[in-house]
Amino acid sequence: MLLTLLVLLFIASIIAGLLGSLTGLGGGVVLTPILVLFLGVPIPYAVGASLISTIATSASSGSRYLKSGLANMRIAIALELATTSGAITGSFLEYVVEKEHLFNLLDIIFGIVLIFSVIPNFMRMKSEVPVYVNPDGISSKLKFNGKYFDEALKKEIEYHGVRYPFGLLGMYIAGLVSGLLGIGSGALKVLAMDLGMNLPFKISTATSSFMIGVTAATSSGVYWALGIVNPIIVGVTIPGVFLGSNLGSRYLNKLMSRRLRQLFTLVLVILGIQLILRGFGIFG
Repeated sequence: MLLTLLVLLFIASIIAGLLGSLTGLGGGVVLTPILVLFLGVPIPYAVGASLISTIATSASSGSRYLKSGLANMRIAIALELATTSGAITGSFLEYVVEKEHLFNLLDIIFGIVLIFSVIPNFMRMKSEVPVYVNPDGISSKLKFNGKYFDEALKKEIEYHGVRYPFGLLGMYIAGLVSGLLGIGSGALKVLAMDLGMNLPFKISTATSSFMIGVTAATSSGVYWALGIVNPIIVGVTIPGVFLGSNLGSRYLNKLMSRRLRQLFTLVLVILGIQLILRGFGIFG
């Protein structure tokens, strides 16, 4: 029985790592509901394992994306400060929110927001490369530009990021939500870069995969300190997630952006539904 559970957990981890690297959301978005709903793992231990798995996803796929030129380190570093600040703010607000018993309401609100956030994705679903927007002054000075060879389109794509302040705001909110509600910040990070900064979807996804490990490492430290990281669960999920994310990073550039958007949209809706159910006390 135990061996069967460990095998199922390993397979689930591979799937989580694969989807996490292809969407830039990290493995936790998929792994947490699988651990809780299908394997009966208590929520705190599931979240702890998911955070560790997100670090594994970032270490595996992020490094490959960086090497291939899909992840833009300059943009990642410029935005990571806002995400970290948001995560710290979320940690401080957690006490106030818990005292006022507002977690259920926030889960429902953010779940609805995530579901409605897929609407702009539908509007850009057929777009492989974003429409050109004149770069603003600050984005030009920070050199948010680059190029990569798109294996699906068989051509080199040049791009530049715009609206850096909008990107900072999106990253701050991503960190805030992650620290406050314990969900992966990858969803809002991808949206901030894709819709806010007008970056190609593959660049947004790859850069998010590179960034999420930092946020997850900060949050997972708390779970280690509280003793709610199960070494057996983590010992099985990390190899599976690492294998799945490595596989996903090999194929991201081979897929059309619209296919990746469809996958991202599906996972985003699932995450939104998961939050709403959690808010009503049905999930967790």
